[in-house]
Order: sequence, then structure tokens, then C-alpha cells
Amino acid sequence: MTTQKYSVEEERALLVSARLGDERAYEVLIEGHRAELHAHCYRMLASVHDADDAVQETLIRAWKGLSQFESRSSIRTWLFKIATNSSFDVLKKRSRRELPLEYSKRAGPGESPGDALLDAPWMEPYPDQWQQDVEKSPEARYEALEGLELAFIVAIQHIAPRQRAVLILREVLGFSVEEIGELLETSVAAVNSSLQRARVTVANRMPVISQQRELRTLGDVRVRDIARRYAEAIDRGDIAALVGMLTHDATWSMPPHPAWYRGVEAIAEFHAQFVANERWRHVTSSANGQLAIGCYTFNPQRDCYVASVLDVLTIEGGFISTVTAFITPYVLRQSGEADENYVGLVDFARFGLPQEVEK
Repeated sequence: MTTQKYSVEEERALLVSARLGDERAYEVLIEGHRAELHAHCYRMLASVHDADDAVQETLIRAWKGLSQFESRSSIRTWLFKIATNSSFDVLKKRSRRELPLEYSKRAGPGESPGDALLDAPWMEPYPDQWQQDVEKSPEARYEALEGLELAFIVAIQHIAPRQRAVLILREVLGFSVEEIGELLETSVAAVNSSLQRARVTVANRMPVISQQRELRTLGDVRVRDIARRYAEAIDRGDIAALVGMLTHDATWSMPPHPAWYRGVEAIAEFHAQFVANERWRHVTSSANGQLAIGCYTFNPQRDCYVASVLDVLTIEGGFISTVTAFITPYVLRQSGEADENYVGLVDFARFGLPQEVEK
């Protein structure tokens, strides 16, 4: 999802050509905004697949409405207005996206994670590389990734869609309250009121330190060391080493499985019963502005390791406080729980990860 930004003059020239029916000019014009639009729809919807659909609908509506665009606002503002409305349309059709910690019961030591619930509205992880390819300053990229962290995405699902849009447009994307009022066709007073309520709700659900700040404080060397030790502990089945990397009250969940575990005792027992008997390999990645580990289980028929779980780690003071393990279609197909048409699972290719790893 690499994008290129164009100057105001270049965008105007492309706009003129696109209005005359030049589809290639329209594609070039839109491409400079696609990644930012996609991330916006993801924040609104907490689903990569829903964001795909919302962006596609946005681009169709924009093409059809190009002749009505009067250039009173920028192309960017106009596109975000359409994308926000497309997201609203999706949200009218379904409930908010969830993670197991807020959706279902906590499992005790030794309890099974349960069968996958494929009809539940699970949140999905977001590939950082889609934002890293965008031409932004380091500070702007930092803020964009901070606005994709799982804690933030979870928190904003608890506010009404219009408040959610106001908060994202102001706090993450930097639109002024006047621009937001125009974009949402409401008053500045209404925008400020929504923004105040949204900030309070989100602040009560957010950690004190963001993952971007945590990772910067640790530095690349220590972050790589955490990833290495985590992978080696699971590869060896060394449960003591693994739980030694966790905070005392760490949580572990595996959407679309509903159950989740809290505390080192429950997590250790889960690994002893359901994880340590597998053969594993791992590849480091990133998702939602956080350290992520691609986990591969051995398939004797293929004689290689196959993409199975994407572990998104939340770090706190150098220890792992949360593991959100997103399951791949391969795992559920192996157990007969999902077919080829189910799309609510993680796709390793989107995270720059291979589907298979050799022995």
C-alpha cells in the first residue's frame, strides 16, 4: 500500500483530467490518499476486511461524485468525508468489534480456550507496513501508529460512531474542529461537545504509556531481544522462561476463540496443555504499532512450518503484559472449524510474513 503525495498544483491538474473522464488520472489522484483512508476506516471499524470494503465504496462514490466536487475543501477533506460516511454505513449493519477480554469469560488454569466463534464480531490486527510506506515525517508516523495501537482501537469502539469519527479526525488526523464540522455537516459547538465526551471515555480506558513510547524507551536492541527470547522460549517449550517474561497479571487471548487467561499460573497451564506439544518456529513482525511475532507450527505432510498465529505483544516496563494471538485460517481448517470462504482471520502476507518456513 505504498503511496505518493502530490503538490497542490499536481492534484489540481489530476483533478481536471479526472473530471474529464480520465480514469488513470483519478487512480493516481486517489492513490496518494489510499493508505491514510484505509487506516481511518480501520480505526472506525476495527476490521481490515471491513476497511477494505469501506475504502472500495469510498472510491466508487468519489468517482461517481467527482463532477459535484466544488473544490471548496481539499481533495483530502472530501475523501475523508466520504470514507467516514461509508464507515457509518457499515456500522449501522453490525455491532462493535470485540476482543475476548471484554467479550467473554475468563478461563481458569487448565481450561480449554473453547471452539472458535466465527459469527462473533472480532477485532482484527492491522499491518504497520501499510503506514510505514506512507511518506510522512518520523513524528507523524509515530502519531499514526499510536492511533492504531490495540488499546486505542478497543477504547474507541466504546464510543458512538459520530463521537468516534470526531475523535479520530481531530486527535489522529489533525483536522480542525471547523473542518470536522464541515466534513460531518454539523456545528463547531457540536464537534467540541462530541470531542469532549469522547476524550473522557477513551482516557478512562487507555494505559498511561502508549506502546510507541514504551518501544522507544526500550530501544531497538532490547525490543529485538524480547522478540528473540519469546520465540526461543516457545520453540523449546520452556514455560518457565516464557512466564518469566510476563507481568504477574498478564493476559493471553486467541480470537476467534472466546476464552482468555489471566496471570502466570493460568497462562503456564495453558501452554503446558495446548502449546508445548507443538513444534514451533517464529518470525518477528509488527502490527498495530506493536511488536508482533509470526508463529508457525510444523506440518509433517508438507514437511515445513505453516503460518498459524500472529501474536501481538503489549509491553509494560520491559515485560509482556498482554498477548493477543490472532489465529490464521490454516489452524481452524486443521480442526475443521472454518472453510476457505471465512475471511475474519489473520493473513500473514499482509504483515510481510511468509506463509511457510522451512525446517
